[in-house]
Amino acid sequence: MPIGGGIIPASGTNQYNELTYVTRRAFIPKMVVQLYNSTPLMAALLANSQQASGGVSSVTVPVQGAQFVNAQWSDCSGSFAQPAVQQGAYNAEFNLKLMIAPVPFLGMEGAVQQDYAIIPLIEARMNDATNVMMDAMAYALYNNTSNAQQFTGLPAAIDDGTGTQTYGNIDRSTYTWWKSKQYAAGSQNPTRQNVLQYISGTVKNGAEVPTFGVCGFGTWTLLAQDYVGQEQYVITPGSGFDADANGPQAAFRALMVAGVPIYPDPYCPEGTLYLINSNYMSLYCMRRVRSCSLASNRPCRTGRSVTSVRSLPSPSLFRPSRSR
Repeated sequence: MPIGGGIIPASGTNQYNELTYVTRRAFIPKMVVQLYNSTPLMAALLANSQQASGGVSSVTVPVQGAQFVNAQWSDCSGSFAQPAVQQGAYNAEFNLKLMIAPVPFLGMEGAVQQDYAIIPLIEARMNDATNVMMDAMAYALYNNTSNAQQFTGLPAAIDDGTGTQTYGNIDRSTYTWWKSKQYAAGSQNPTRQNVLQYISGTVKNGAEVPTFGVCGFGTWTLLAQDYVGQEQYVITPGSGFDADANGPQAAFRALMVAGVPIYPDPYCPEGTLYLINSNYMSLYCMRRVRSCSLASNRPCRTGRSVTSVRSLPSPSLFRPSRSR
């Protein structure tokens, strides 16, 4: 319903009514989405996504958790003790997950919008299906530990066995090398010093430096306060801030600690920092599902068609020796 005011006559007047009867709205031909969030974790998973095929345990990764052989010191004779066969290989097994976003489309909707659509509803709904699925995936990655039909999230993947004993079909109580390093920070605010301690402990436990860290926006802001107070502004002699078109810059988008960028993620619970090595974390998508989604049409008895956008992905962390 048009609103009165500005250059439009007041609502309810004859002039207003007549004008609205014979005048089109001046539409901006695009729909501005007011929902959903961007997430660095999903961006990292999509950038590192891999293909999967069928079969049980569709993502099975051999991992080494123990030595295959032992080294010995010898003398000039070169003699050595007879070696024993030692098991060092194990399988980390993961199943693909199925997510479906049914998209309704009424036949008469299409007929009414034919040649007169400002925003085609079917396109808006299909676009929303992608956003809804990404939102659900991002939420599960930080919250789900027990529902086997959903993504198994970081709380289970990056754990010392306290919350989730078995991950990838490997029992952490039996195979302790499958445990992650976990710190209880208590009520302390994150600072460069204690985050550096967590990174050092993670590297000592897992032998490699994390590629990035994620935390909630509130936690990230507390860490940023440890930086902002140390900032200094340097002016080139003979110039000033007003000479720079961009002006003075302050604060950062990513907080770097010991070479590890820390990003805020709107889905990450506050008070938790995950340090992740993306070289060992991938999102696997069904090979026959293009871009992790498949559109199919089927008629329904109600006289409408439903397009179901399907996704068959699985996130997997093959070296859960990162800290949180």
